[in-house]
Amino acid sequence: MAIIESDFMPIDAVYDKVLPAGESWLHEVKKGQVLRILDLEGNQAVDTLFYNAHDPSERYSAVDTIRAQNNLYLTSGSQLLSSDGNTLLTIIADTCGRHDTIGGACSAESNSVRYGLEKKYMHNCRDSFLHALGHCGCHMDKRDLTSNINFFMNVPVTEDGALTFADGISGSGKYVEMRAEMDVYALISNCPQLNNPCNAYNPTPVRLLIWN
Repeated sequence: MAIIESDFMPIDAVYDKVLPAGESWLHEVKKGQVLRILDLEGNQAVDTLFYNAHDPSERYSAVDTIRAQNNLYLTSGSQLLSSDGNTLLTIIADTCGRHDTIGGACSAESNSVRYGLEKKYMHNCRDSFLHALGHCGCHMDKRDLTSNINFFMNVPVTEDGALTFADGISGSGKYVEMRAEMDVYALISNCPQLNNPCNAYNPTPVRLLIWN
């Protein structure tokens, strides 16, 4: 874990939005701008994808990011690499210390397999992503969804390689901050998951801030 605090003040932000649990968000972050995701109440999972704003076929690559940093988890100093091997964003501050790269986004299918058929129609992150893409005018659809980052989510890997969804390690007021190294689209689903402890069984809002 690399805990680094930020010098940016909310009063100086050029963009400031509270995103309720279960809602999606798509926004362009210009090269050089800084995006902060703030966990308002603690233990909220924030499913996130990034795309080159000028060519969305170039997008965040979990495989390349993990390989380049030789670490499954993200923290201060991590570079988020694209499918073309370019750096989309760099994490420059982080008061949580660890963020998941492999747990993926919940979906109707995964909810029904993991938690029972009656859970299939519960709100989920994949549908939230698709809802945002369907209203963005950016010519992206389900083919553009790939393995996402889960900010603040705790997904330990066991010795035999299995994944476990554990209680979060974040808390109220924790944040992660990224500097865009190119113009990017940030796509977020503020996770509505009620069936595992990633959100402490209580999805909550997050705050999104951008500085020039």
